[in-house]
Amino acid sequence: MSLKVNSYVSDGSVLLAFDMPQPTDDFAGFAIECFPKGGKPYFLQNRLSLTKGVSKSTKPTNPWTDSNKAPFQKFYWMHFPPTAETIRQYDYEVTAMHYAGKTGLKAGEKQRISVNFDEFCDQYKKFSPGFTRGYLSSQAYADEFKNALIRPDVKKGQKKLMLFDTKKFEKQWAWLGYTARKLVFNFLNECLKDKSIHVDLFAYDLDEPDFIRGIVELGKEGRLRAFLDDADLHTKKGAVEIDAHKAILAAAGAHNVVQGHFKRFAHCKVMVARRNGVPFKVFTGSANFSIRGLYVQANNCIVIDDPKTAKTYGAAFDEAFTQQQKLKSSAKVATAFAKSPIAAKYVDCSGPDLPKFEVALSPHTTETVSLDVVAKAIKNAKSSVIFAVMQLGGSGTVLQQLGTLNQRKDLFAYGMTQNASPADDPKSKKPSGITLFAPGSAQHGVFAAFASLNKQVPPPFNTEYSGGMGQTIHNKFVVVDFNGDNPVVFTGSSNLAKGGEEANGDSLLAIYDRNTAIGYAVEGIRLVDHYHFRMLQGQHPSSKPITLQQAGDKAKKWWTPYYDPKDTKYTERVLFAQGHHAAVAHGASAAHHAAGKKK
Repeated sequence: MSLKVNSYVSDGSVLLAFDMPQPTDDFAGFAIECFPKGGKPYFLQNRLSLTKGVSKSTKPTNPWTDSNKAPFQKFYWMHFPPTAETIRQYDYEVTAMHYAGKTGLKAGEKQRISVNFDEFCDQYKKFSPGFTRGYLSSQAYADEFKNALIRPDVKKGQKKLMLFDTKKFEKQWAWLGYTARKLVFNFLNECLKDKSIHVDLFAYDLDEPDFIRGIVELGKEGRLRAFLDDADLHTKKGAVEIDAHKAILAAAGAHNVVQGHFKRFAHCKVMVARRNGVPFKVFTGSANFSIRGLYVQANNCIVIDDPKTAKTYGAAFDEAFTQQQKLKSSAKVATAFAKSPIAAKYVDCSGPDLPKFEVALSPHTTETVSLDVVAKAIKNAKSSVIFAVMQLGGSGTVLQQLGTLNQRKDLFAYGMTQNASPADDPKSKKPSGITLFAPGSAQHGVFAAFASLNKQVPPPFNTEYSGGMGQTIHNKFVVVDFNGDNPVVFTGSSNLAKGGEEANGDSLLAIYDRNTAIGYAVEGIRLVDHYHFRMLQGQHPSSKPITLQQAGDKAKKWWTPYYDPKDTKYTERVLFAQGHHAAVAHGASAAHHAAGKKK
């Protein structure tokens, strides 16, 4: 036996992939021990065990089992260390575990690998991506915060407060917002502290009280211009955005604040920092400046400390802001913006201390300006497409291709989207929930409906999971060939749909960089795996719980599909552990390795 271990690093999380020649029948799975630098070692835990099962009635707080006693029966595992914010270097020791008699286990071959979480966030001095943690594990939040509320409780008939004392929520918000929250407030606080900086703000959802306080302060100091969305959801009775607009308008003055929605939405979530009128730094991404956007939804943000990039975003703001002041009509502004040079093509923003990347700013005269590049990359994918997008219900070639990835037998296709709730789309006939796209799946259905999830999810997140407060999967990214020769990530505020690219104010980045692609791919896999387990749990009654395969089980061995070249689990194992070329370019030798001699 020759055990191999590979790692893929994201924002505070790591995917550990394993490979080995085909094992013997006594192979039980993998144990993983984590060694934080300067901290105490511990075994990663498995929610499944050899003796106790998990079913739809199992509570999230049920104890887990150390993996040396409950081995992981799959060829990769995701870890999000609770100390990742403070400890950046870890060793992982992976052990092949074997059955010893009917109830015992014994350790086999071991391999150790070192992981540095700075590989993703700090690889470029001027380019800093990050994700929200998202409420993905009710047990984790229950353990850490006892399911505390994330904003003041609002009784029926009461109005949400725009500003309130946030001190009691600070720890929860820092935990939930993770790196994305840091990026938002580090950017804002830098601008507040340096009185030479002026800020241009594009805001869609806007109700995070500390963010609003900072923006209002910039307005009072004469250092703010703002373009705020005025679509119906932000101007209807009870919307916090109404009060936020009034406060910002009073602070900055009418000549520095406009409202509009292009043809549909002013959907960007952007801050541009300027000195003496010259842009030098930009914040962008999918996360709105809201409690939901930063502390509940799955989102990503990027800060780019680069004058050329900031100039590009600054030109888009200038165009939109000036046209809105001049024309007083969102539809006319959209038409004028689409015809402007800034919306005509992708702008190459690559440079020193930056990855190779381009930016497209919408609305465009046609979706092809931005989406043809994405569609072509998906069509020409060699090994994998991994994605997390808000909905696939829109039109356009990109969403059509993502929706039919299960027909591509040559790819590892992994991703998720969310069906609109009735509150979001009254015409929707689908039940609101999470849709998972797994390799080889012929059924692209609602694998994890919100109605089943919220029985296991505590307040306030059960409201989110029921679809009652909007989208939970708010990310917008597609990763093509993350560990191949030409990896690329497409991300930003764009929903990657024809209608949005022609009607919304949005941004879309194409990032041609391996480590960035790996980070986004791992995040996509993390999201899918969480909801996939929820789906399985919901399908198993207490009379037939999910358990690990035990010694002597006469059923097909759990690892058999990973060594069948016709099975997608084989593709998964080879892709994660060896890279695409081992699976495709050298398919014959890879199959020979997989079949290996039994020992």
